[in-house]
Amino acid sequence: MPTEPEPDTTLDLSYEQAREELVSVVQRLETGGVGLEESLALWERGEQLATVCQRWLDGARERLDRAARGDDEAQDSDAT
Repeated sequence: MPTEPEPDTTLDLSYEQAREELVSVVQRLETGGVGLEESLALWERGEQLATVCQRWLDGARERLDRAARGDDEAQDSDAT
């Protein structure tokens, strides 16, 4: 009997929360002692968390780029 996929609980995580949980997942995988199924579940969770962290970082980079472009435009208009 197929099981329904679990709801994605990563959507509401802050960068810090996702990173902290990702570190925990990596530590559990590195220490071993878990079965294959649990290892696969941990790996999948780690992939989800890494995606969340990357989205946060991409968003931060975009904001910084926009701010830098805005600063450049403001400086250009002041020079004229």
